[in-house]
Amino acid sequence: MAQDLQEAVLDDVDVEIEPQARRIERVPPRGAAKRTSMVRAFFSGEAGTKWDIAAGIVLIHAGALLAPFTFTWSAFWLFVWLQAITAMGITLCFHRLLAHRSFQVPKWLEYVLTLIGSLALQGGAIKWVATHRVHHAFSDRPQDPHSPTRGFWWAHMLWLFAYDEVLDHPTKHLRYVPELARDPIHRFLHRTHVLQSVLFGALLYALGGLPWLVWGMFVRLVFVYHGTWFVNSAAHLWGYKTFDTNEGSTNNWWVALLAYGEGWHNNHHAYLHSAAHGLRWWEIDLTYLAIRALGWLKLATRIRLPQGNPAKLPAPDATLARRRLRIPVPSLGV
Repeated sequence: MAQDLQEAVLDDVDVEIEPQARRIERVPPRGAAKRTSMVRAFFSGEAGTKWDIAAGIVLIHAGALLAPFTFTWSAFWLFVWLQAITAMGITLCFHRLLAHRSFQVPKWLEYVLTLIGSLALQGGAIKWVATHRVHHAFSDRPQDPHSPTRGFWWAHMLWLFAYDEVLDHPTKHLRYVPELARDPIHRFLHRTHVLQSVLFGALLYALGGLPWLVWGMFVRLVFVYHGTWFVNSAAHLWGYKTFDTNEGSTNNWWVALLAYGEGWHNNHHAYLHSAAHGLRWWEIDLTYLAIRALGWLKLATRIRLPQGNPAKLPAPDATLARRRLRIPVPSLGV
């Protein structure tokens, strides 16, 4: 029998999701006309637009437009290496280590990897992980923060700019990440994640001038952003399904290339605690190879692989938004 995703963890936390459900009701889920209304509501501010986040994303993309005018080979290779390192900070650390505890590393290395992931400027680790755990519990249901059932652009990036009464609350989202919220170093890294990127940008400018700043910050951030965002959008719309998970995740080869193996998303939703997302020989998963490399160096232990039946969400329920459900919080003792 397929295992319910909401029970496919070792530890759970009871949460009340009704406030979030009230927010979701303002966002029509399906249909072109409804999507147009959703976009109009977003830009009119009816959806509680986070204009600071929107402005930051626009400015970063604008900075990336300077790339043709600041090209140097040193700046280009800096971009190549930094995007790989900081993208792995998201895929390996934020996602597979912190969100799913699919392997273990020494605590000092966990903090270093978290700092690297923070330089991708996708928010602090605590909120990133909380959002991701909610996504898995309600994938492509009304409570999913970034489901493409509300349109491709919503799933790809517009969801980032809409205020969420739970996930954007100063304390409510902490119920989804109790182990990170208790850790003072993780709290510090979370609070200072923007400052870390500002200081990093200043360092790049001091070392390599405008070309290093443009390619090492703006071009890198845009590339990593869209690689991550395509997992939320394209990998829930296009591709093939290996497992029946009762939601929209797919395996998408080009997203896997852009996002270092994260595009094997249907595999991941089926075995969410597995460190490996690519499960067939042609499903190349660079993040898993990096985890194995850490294992060879004796820095990663207890590396999880698929076990048992694949996880499967329960059928959509009209009363779901009014029930108390259990959000996955992986055990630290993997």
